[in-house]
Amino acid sequence: MILLAFNKPYDVVCQFRPHPSKASLGQYIQTPDIYPCGRLDRDSEGLLLLTDDGLLQHRITAPKLKMKKGYWVQVEGNPDENALKQLRDGVELKDGLTRPAIVKTISEPQIWERDPPIRTRKSIPTQWLDISIKEGRNRQIRRMTANIGYPTLRLIRYRIGPWYLNELASGESEIREIPRSIENELKQLKGDK
Repeated sequence: MILLAFNKPYDVVCQFRPHPSKASLGQYIQTPDIYPCGRLDRDSEGLLLLTDDGLLQHRITAPKLKMKKGYWVQVEGNPDENALKQLRDGVELKDGLTRPAIVKTISEPQIWERDPPIRTRKSIPTQWLDISIKEGRNRQIRRMTANIGYPTLRLIRYRIGPWYLNELASGESEIREIPRSIENELKQLKGDK
């Protein structure tokens, strides 16, 4: 069983087949017969897990078993405590109320330069947030921050369950260990002893 961690760069689509105008996973990953465990939008960066095991993929992505995902989010403006409370309480989106998020303000993380860089405006400050959620609706974090009046400028996923981005550089991948608890759970599902 293979579990590959990949630091997906900005503007790369989460598919292996060639895309007419964007880079795809196939340009970075040559390991055969692996599939993404979930997705990251083209304009999002960071940790993407890929595996050759369907049960592991299901364990990581199944809605009922959603693993906590952590994001570093740079927003336009400086959210006050009331705005952060809205994220912590859940935000009403077009597809319903989100589950409460764990949110805190942070200093800018030590990360790679984005190409192209994000837009900046001298008159509007930006703030970095650490946001953790257990659900994964389409563009959820971006919609949540926009809903409270602080649009997302940059979004980097740094954690999926027990796996972290760590020192993995943008565009690089490495094989990761599967924690014993998850390995044992998968063996039980497969009927292995």
